Amino acid sequence: MSAHFHLALPCLSISETKAFYVDSLGAQVGRSAQNWVDINLYNNQITFTKSGPFNFDCQSYSFGGEILPSFHFGIILEQQKWKTLLNTLKFRNVPVQSEVDFLIEKVGEHHSFFLKDPNDYTVEFKSFTNQSEIFKY
Repeated sequence: MSAHFHLALPCLSISETKAFYVDSLGAQVGRSAQNWVDINLYNNQITFTKSGPFNFDCQSYSFGGEILPSFHFGIILEQQKWKTLLNTLKFRNVPVQSEVDFLIEKVGEHHSFFLKDPNDYTVEFKSFTNQSEIFKY
């Protein structure tokens, strides 16, 4: 099944959020108003509404020896696009929190990097060595 997702999140600043997703990640702006903006991130819609910080206390979890935030969202890219984005972010001096390889030489092997947006959300970008294994175990 192929479909787009929609995610709505509170944000601290529309202008800073827009600048991060457009200037750093290359996303496009969709509809917007004074207190909200739609961001087109790889043909998925994230709506940011200016309403203050997200107050969601949750535990992190461990996967493959790495500590990951329980609350995060991300995009799965094919390997070349993933590498290009990572190199672009590094060139633009966008801080990448971590780069991690998961399940090496196992079903579902993938590579991820994580960064924080201006609202303190963790955004993950991952690429599977074999795209057909995204949901396999």
